[in-house]
Amino acid sequence: MVRIWGKLIKRNKFLEEKVIEFDNQSLNMNDNIQAALETFCHDFDLEKPMWFDKNTKELNQISKTSFGEDQFIESIWFDCLEIEIIDDGKKKA
Repeated sequence: MVRIWGKLIKRNKFLEEKVIEFDNQSLNMNDNIQAALETFCHDFDLEKPMWFDKNTKELNQISKTSFGEDQFIESIWFDCLEIEIIDDGKKKA
C-alpha cells in the first residue's frame, strides 16, 4: 500500500490536507504519484502544476516535494502545494 499526503501551505500553516491510499499493484509508483497529484488538485480546486526535475530529485531523496508559484500558470493564494510519500514501515512478502 502507498499513502501520499498532500498539503496546501501558507506561512508555514496547513490550509488544507488530504491523504490518499493506493493499493493498486497494477500502477507503478510514478503513476500513483501522478494520480494523487491530480486528485489533490481537483479536491483543492487547483490547476495541475508543472513537474520539474527538482520534483523528481526531491521525491527520490527525501520522499516529498513542493510546488511553488513558479510552477503554476495562474497566480496562487497559498505559498506551496507539498506532496509526501508516507512509509508505514510495512513490507509485503
